[in-house]
Amino acid sequence: MAKKQTNKGNRRKAKELEEQGLRAYQAWDMDQAIQYFQKTSRIAPNEPDTFLHLARALARSGNFDQALRALADFMRLEPESPLAERFEQLFASGMDEVEQTLTEKATADGLPIEIIGAAIQMWIEYRITLGREPLIIRKPETWAAALDYTVRKVNLHPVKRKEIAALYGISDGAMRDRHNDLLSVLDVMPCDYRYFTGKENPLDKLVEAAELLEQLEANFQEP
Repeated sequence: MAKKQTNKGNRRKAKELEEQGLRAYQAWDMDQAIQYFQKTSRIAPNEPDTFLHLARALARSGNFDQALRALADFMRLEPESPLAERFEQLFASGMDEVEQTLTEKATADGLPIEIIGAAIQMWIEYRITLGREPLIIRKPETWAAALDYTVRKVNLHPVKRKEIAALYGISDGAMRDRHNDLLSVLDVMPCDYRYFTGKENPLDKLVEAAELLEQLEANFQEP
């Protein structure tokens, strides 16, 4: 059965919404980006990129379940995509080589299971957020080490990059490059709420301090 075509007016409107969504995405306004992409998907429900953009925004905001649903829509509309193999792995029940290596090495090194879980979540979200960009895995150990190191840094663990590289038997330079890829694509920051596993996140205090400062400034300037 042929796909129902989107009329010209709707295509124009969908394009405008998509561009607004991409601008919001680049500005790290994920809530706004998701709203734009959801509107686009209703106007142009047969455009695969619409659902890929939506999946990326949802993954970047840490909403994994909805990201997978959007990704399933993308795969339905573009079943022969070169990305199919990468995305199909996300629906598999078992772990891929990167996750297996990460779990084995990090567990042996005594890393708590909840932090290992956060690293696996980071890997899942990275593969979605990467979108149409190619994912090259020459050595699973390199990506596993980068995920391990990144999630430890997020959780404020005292760790040196060379130590993690040695743990996984890979070069420090290769791990550094993959670590930077994770930071760039996912916009990871210290104590990132998506991957921080502690009971009290230090960022909460910064938010409280900023709110207090705003209130004090308002009171100070009150006529």
